[in-house]
Amino acid sequence: MNSETHITGPVDLGDFIEGYLPDDETLAAARARAEDLGCEPVSAATGAALSLLAASLQARAVVEIGTGAGVSGLCLLRGMAPDGVLTTIDLEPEFHRAARRTFLDAGFAAGRMRLIVGRALDVLPRLTSGGYDLVFADGARLEYPGYFDQGVQLLRPGGVIVFHDVLAGGRLGDPAQRDPEIMALREVARAARDDERLLPALIPVGSGLLAAAVNSSSAPPAPARW
Repeated sequence: MNSETHITGPVDLGDFIEGYLPDDETLAAARARAEDLGCEPVSAATGAALSLLAASLQARAVVEIGTGAGVSGLCLLRGMAPDGVLTTIDLEPEFHRAARRTFLDAGFAAGRMRLIVGRALDVLPRLTSGGYDLVFADGARLEYPGYFDQGVQLLRPGGVIVFHDVLAGGRLGDPAQRDPEIMALREVARAARDDERLLPALIPVGSGLLAAAVNSSSAPPAPARW
């Protein structure tokens, strides 16, 4: 009797999650442009989470900090309401040119996008307080505390602020890690957790998302762990 035995082990959970919704042609092209420009886009699973959040909020006004080549912006646009406008901020005009191409290639009209060249901490105070459904931060990690302070002010009741790459490869929860970027990430994580206006959650997708929704109810802050 001749038989073959196939032995398989557990599938890597991260790989499975990332492969659940593979990139389409437009996203793949945007990722290629990001690689050429030297900017790192969000993962496929992170992009899917952004689309889900934008759709759940029926978002009509979204702010993105860190445009890159338009991968995360495209995911946000795909979840937003048909008349929604994405405001995306970046210092690099070359990134904006790449992102605009991504958005137009995906079929979004020019009126659906507002690309602002500048430093986010200078631009955010000029935006309408309480006028946005979603703020997504993927800029300089050292500036995350400033994005938090200014970004929360932009949200309507029920709006959500999201920070990318907060888990930092597991370093966020390691007390021995105390470099400036990790300390800035911890500051934002504490601020979101301790702010009674917000309902926060750490979402272990991609390199980690910190999301917090504006909520009228309040609860006592959890004890500090770091």
